[in-house]
Amino acid sequence: MICPPFEPSISTMPDSRPLPRIGAHALPNRVILAPMAGVTDRPFRALCRRLGAGLVVGEMVTSDPNLWHTRKSRLRMDHRGEPGPRAVQIAGGDAEMLAEAARLNAEMGAEIIDINMGCPAKKVCNKAAGSALLRDEALVAEILESVVAAVDVPVTLKIRTGWCADSNNGVRVAKLAEDAGIQALAVHGRHRQQRYGGEAEYDTIAAIKAAVSLPIFANGDVDSPEKARHVLDYTGADAVMVGRGAQGNPWIFREIDHYLRHGQRLAAPDDAERAAVLHGHLVALHDFYGEHMGVRIARKHLGWYLAGDVRLDDDGRRALRATFNGLDSAAAQCRFIDELFRHDPVTAPHRVARAMTPDGTCAA
Repeated sequence: MICPPFEPSISTMPDSRPLPRIGAHALPNRVILAPMAGVTDRPFRALCRRLGAGLVVGEMVTSDPNLWHTRKSRLRMDHRGEPGPRAVQIAGGDAEMLAEAARLNAEMGAEIIDINMGCPAKKVCNKAAGSALLRDEALVAEILESVVAAVDVPVTLKIRTGWCADSNNGVRVAKLAEDAGIQALAVHGRHRQQRYGGEAEYDTIAAIKAAVSLPIFANGDVDSPEKARHVLDYTGADAVMVGRGAQGNPWIFREIDHYLRHGQRLAAPDDAERAAVLHGHLVALHDFYGEHMGVRIARKHLGWYLAGDVRLDDDGRRALRATFNGLDSAAAQCRFIDELFRHDPVTAPHRVARAMTPDGTCAA
């Protein structure tokens, strides 16, 4: 079976199937934020949840507790004030260490433990972790059984379709997961060697859904409500997991949810809402990381927001990114947002640049 080319439709029948569950946790919809290192920090998780994500998964945390003292690990493990269920993703290649990491995270408040066997990054795979584990099915089984036995909270798994095109073992790994007591399985529709190139394929996800009774979350290239509906229809998956499609577009969660429930597109956010969300996101980053680090992390998020701003052309986006990347204070970045939505899009890049100084004071 070959997945036909995706062709967007104007409307579709609403999805009337029961919503998925992860253990005792009933999800409110079928749209999940994928864990992304360097992206799904606490501010972004809170924003996506507020804008309709039915479940958010934190950034990947190493299974080695000896590294948890680093500032990066401490921030990744910070779930203060988050509503449940709080899902923590752990990564590593040693079954005993992963089991201990799961136990410690559960003690610190994790309500779902997710095991990473999908990350394609070299620095992860070179340590025999992430998607590199898919090459050793015996080790996969050992890890899954050890982690499930170590905690009382539900354990989930994220994988790719396999290590390479000649080793598409996603169905076998899914059966191992079911046998080990995994409560839900997210599948990215690429093998590891593809990383994020080419197009995701959904035949393997459909085969996995047919082979096991676990809730299956389809991941890969879900970037619109219509694409989400197509992927769910084609694979039979219980939910979609959105990763890069949410970068600069956190509204995608409520848009997909509305489309799945009603079969019609939800109106896009207006400029006033976009300005408020961008401003709030920047403030949350500054508060969470502190001004020095928060200003730097905000730059990539603003770049993603600009990339999705249909009011601007490519030249305008480049000019605005350059202006924003030259700002070195929280006040300047917040003023940038005010100026961005104050001007006509055609003249905004030049007017914003003239209005800004690096410290946030008015240049006019």
